[in-house]
Amino acid sequence: MQSHIPDIQTKMQTAALDPAAIGAFIDAYGQLAAGASGMLPEATIQPVRDVPALGALDAHAAAGTAALKKTIVLRLNGGLGTGMGLEQAKSLLRVRGDDTFLDIVAKQHRALVQQTGVSLPLVFMNSFATDDDTRVYLARYPDLDTRYVVQGRVPKIRVDTLAPIDWPADPELAWCPPGHGELYRVLWSSGVLDALIADGYEYVYSANIDNLGATIDTRILGYMASQQIPFVMEVTRRTEADRKGGHLAQRPDGQYVLRESAQCPPADMDAFQDIERHQFFNTNNVWFALKPLRALLAANGGFLPLPIIVNRKTVDVRDPASPAVIQLESAMGAAIGLITGAQAVAVPRERFMPVKSCQDLLVLRSDCFALNDAYHLVQRNPGQTLPIVQLDQHFYKVISDFEQRFPAGSPQLQQCSALTVTGDVTFGADVSCTGAVTIRAAAAAHIAAGTQLPDGLHSIA
Repeated sequence: MQSHIPDIQTKMQTAALDPAAIGAFIDAYGQLAAGASGMLPEATIQPVRDVPALGALDAHAAAGTAALKKTIVLRLNGGLGTGMGLEQAKSLLRVRGDDTFLDIVAKQHRALVQQTGVSLPLVFMNSFATDDDTRVYLARYPDLDTRYVVQGRVPKIRVDTLAPIDWPADPELAWCPPGHGELYRVLWSSGVLDALIADGYEYVYSANIDNLGATIDTRILGYMASQQIPFVMEVTRRTEADRKGGHLAQRPDGQYVLRESAQCPPADMDAFQDIERHQFFNTNNVWFALKPLRALLAANGGFLPLPIIVNRKTVDVRDPASPAVIQLESAMGAAIGLITGAQAVAVPRERFMPVKSCQDLLVLRSDCFALNDAYHLVQRNPGQTLPIVQLDQHFYKVISDFEQRFPAGSPQLQQCSALTVTGDVTFGADVSCTGAVTIRAAAAAHIAAGTQLPDGLHSIA
């Protein structure tokens, strides 16, 4: 099949994209054109049986406190939350009371600065779709040292010809984000990496904006600093709910690698989903040292040659009849397979609380959680397994429908192990659930304020 590298270069140069961004995409495209699928077959990797636990790193806390003045916090903030029906930055979604993700992250950072006396920079990697809204919103926190970098975009590739697609009906649909693996290239291209090093910063803690459990932990920072570890990935034990999530593995030489579901051949999917075989998954809470990263970027033209993730979609996801395309992406955590000496640390589940759906949001808003004085989101019953919530996707998938059916907020779920709702049900204030609660409604229904729902099936005619 004909290579379309010249066409890609022309398209990206015409869009005034950075040379390192073009180089990174040409590298990814070259892997695709050469027949690479990005797959990591089970036969090429080994399970990880043991990694250091966070609780075993207490002795490093003092070193971490000393290293705070050389550390920045970075949040990945490129998503729109389209899967939840959002049309603006997902980080502007109200999470607890009137506080959005951005509010809570900003208040967490303010509390950290006040507690430690160290004014750590708070950096956001936005996308072109979230940058303006984020900057305007965070202007309400002028006391914080907030900084911004902006993620780029890359062409979508036709499945039939491997050419970059043109889509005159909506030219923006011919482009897509390249995944959060682009973070490293963005730091290089923006000049932020060199500026941070020049200012004496040495370490970065990065996490997704929707993971409110991700906060600075001086034990991990101290472990990294005292042992001169260039890269640390926070992992946690997989549960049945994590069977589809990316997991940590090892190559035969002992180097860690990250395998996402899109990188698993269909024949190996049973092994991928075996949570006893592959016990640890990536929280996407990542720590890395700036100087080793810069050296690796410089050796590769300003980007990291990360393994490709091949996502197959249609150019217009709303139109299944539109041409099939490939979106080439990479994962931030995949750098663990490129950086010599990279390590992993097993952390409690409380450090991984993402919101990927309205179901997750319901639990996060519930009485299962509270915000402490440092604005850390903590479980009221530490160690308790959170309830599994399944809401009818006909009525609760998008945020506007969800809010309409929970006008007074989340029901009380602290004593609930599971909540399953089938049908169109609106909840009044202070509804409480105990045990495994199943609700089935044949028609639109309303549960009165103060209703107590015990374990079992509740059919509403």
